[in-house]
Amino acid sequence: MTALHDMTVAALANQLRAKKISATEVAQHLLARSQADTSGAFLSFNPEATLAQAKEADAQLATGTAGPLAGVPMAHKDIFVTTDFPTTAGSKMLEGYRSPFDATVVRKLGVQAGGAGMVNVGKLNCDEFAMGSSNENSAYKPVTNPWDTSRVPGGSSGGSSAAVAARLVPAATGTDTGGSIRQPASFCSITGIKPTYGRASRYGMIAYASSLDQAGPMARTAEDCALMLSAMCGPDLDRDSTSLDVPAENFARDLNASLDGLRIGIPNEFFGEGLAPGVRTAVDAALKEYEKLGAKLVPISLPRTELSIPVYYIIAPAEASSNLSRFDGVKFGHRTKDYTDLVSMYKRSRAEGFGEEVKRRIMTGAYVLSHGYYDAYYLQAQKIRRMISDDFQQAFKVCDVIAGPVAPTVAWKLGEKTDDPVANYLADIFTLPASLAGLPGMSVPAGFGEEGMPVGLQLIGNYFKEAQLLNAAHRLQQATDFHLRQPGGAK
Repeated sequence: MTALHDMTVAALANQLRAKKISATEVAQHLLARSQADTSGAFLSFNPEATLAQAKEADAQLATGTAGPLAGVPMAHKDIFVTTDFPTTAGSKMLEGYRSPFDATVVRKLGVQAGGAGMVNVGKLNCDEFAMGSSNENSAYKPVTNPWDTSRVPGGSSGGSSAAVAARLVPAATGTDTGGSIRQPASFCSITGIKPTYGRASRYGMIAYASSLDQAGPMARTAEDCALMLSAMCGPDLDRDSTSLDVPAENFARDLNASLDGLRIGIPNEFFGEGLAPGVRTAVDAALKEYEKLGAKLVPISLPRTELSIPVYYIIAPAEASSNLSRFDGVKFGHRTKDYTDLVSMYKRSRAEGFGEEVKRRIMTGAYVLSHGYYDAYYLQAQKIRRMISDDFQQAFKVCDVIAGPVAPTVAWKLGEKTDDPVANYLADIFTLPASLAGLPGMSVPAGFGEEGMPVGLQLIGNYFKEAQLLNAAHRLQQATDFHLRQPGGAK
């Protein structure tokens, strides 16, 4: 029998329903494995809560009241609030914080009535307030890449990608503001999808940039992501003003559909100067596989790709400066012990609680929103954002799916870019456009590039075309074995 930690979400769900294994048995195995891990992927555990959830899942399976993924273990990025585990968003500002409620995504995936029945093993490390591309901005500890522990796992969902790649859990939640599901999935050779903006509720997801943040699943296969996404999505209109009034759906419905005649758009701008040779070779090989499966490659142009970086790094910090103003030391979060009046309490609490990258983005955001600069920067960025969205709609007139690299390079060394924030920002050039347009996008393992490090293929779809994307990814995974390979550290 396959080892429990090597089983996918789909396989575990089948074994649990057949009562060949118990949720408690699986939870105990993966909890012990995760607690022994030294990669920095996890920030907190609550074994009592985990085993209580597993016991509840077993009871539901026994009585026939279980959700579709009952008893399957997973872990949540520490940006989703949870009642049974601390929620820190990777920041000293929220050290030890316990939420009085669960995020909607947590509730929908969990063992609560109406949930999918998954068991939460713990909370996963992330860049502070999801601000970063390497998971080195966590206030607690960096996360290492299981394929090479001297390298970053990507960010901000680096804990999620590392935990799944190292077989600590079969799946995890992530959040994607500018690429924070897709890029770490690429760097760690797992599968991750960001759905259409508004598909998954943002209620209980600590906000970074409200018009960009979106939750999504990270797992080893497209099938697993489809199963989780089906549980995560659906309207939450009473709690989230950005939630779309679009019914939940079965995203696994089109898996195994033929790719004959599928038009895959190849953006010229994604294959220019700066793309590492090894990344290009892996992506080109994946595209050839699609041709063998009956798809047709169509050249397209996304002419404003380069503008996505300045646009994103104006809009996202602007929204962050507003969202993070709530962390002032008054109602919750860190409060300085050394202050003389209200203003000094605000200043010292925020200076002590926030890390350097968060401070940088707050200051940038406050600047572009200030009098005299709003029209020159923020308003212009919003106009270009609309143009970027229009570029995609022009492209989708001649193609069904857009494909290309997730990132220009493979994962870099820990500390390599910590002194150069702009170099970190440039790593997001291929993921930012879809985020600015609110489109669904995903990363699929596509091979290995420089120094044997993983490379992901990015697939971008039109609005509400997640099922089509997942089928395209699934068919690639049926034709290749990259999603089955394990890093040397995963035993």
